[in-house]
Amino acid sequence: MAMMMMKKGKLVALVMVVLLLAAGGASAATTTCNAAALEAACNLRQRRPVAACCGLLRAQQSCICQFAKDPTYARYINNRNGRRFLATCDVSVPC
Repeated sequence: MAMMMMKKGKLVALVMVVLLLAAGGASAATTTCNAAALEAACNLRQRRPVAACCGLLRAQQSCICQFAKDPTYARYINNRNGRRFLATCDVSVPC
């Protein structure tokens, strides 16, 4: 149980850092693509994305095409729920 709480604490800290960078106007050139963080924050089994998921999707918007082409993460982008999450979070997919 303590280990789970520590992991959640680290995830919350990571989300806060990403959101702060996004709010500070971080450019696409400085965006760090982190699909694992998106995978952790965006549970596609839920009906709607949580705020942390939308924040990460927006912060990593320039990475979405890269994720869609990666066999490890493509299933999260190239499916109905993944596309619905992107639309709900107002994240466009240029690819």
